[in-house]
Amino acid sequence: MAMVRVAPVPVKVRTGRFNRLPQEITWGADRLPVTRLVAMRDERSAYPAITGPRTVFEVDTPTLRLALTFAHRSRRWSIEALDRAGRTA
Repeated sequence: MAMVRVAPVPVKVRTGRFNRLPQEITWGADRLPVTRLVAMRDERSAYPAITGPRTVFEVDTPTLRLALTFAHRSRRWSIEALDRAGRTA
């Protein structure tokens, strides 16, 4: 199954102290540990002026694969896509 785009959902993300990569996602009452960083796309060079630069992380958790977005201007994290069946062990 492919990643399904969703309306951006604000989440809290705990990052690593030195590398600033996502380590844990808090989505409402659920805490999802990040098991693997699949891909990272840095969009600081080309971005819409109205939204500002952002970085997109594709990460695996024990139950989902998520597309996390970090908006640099507002310093906010959000989920923009998810895939339940696409996770591999």
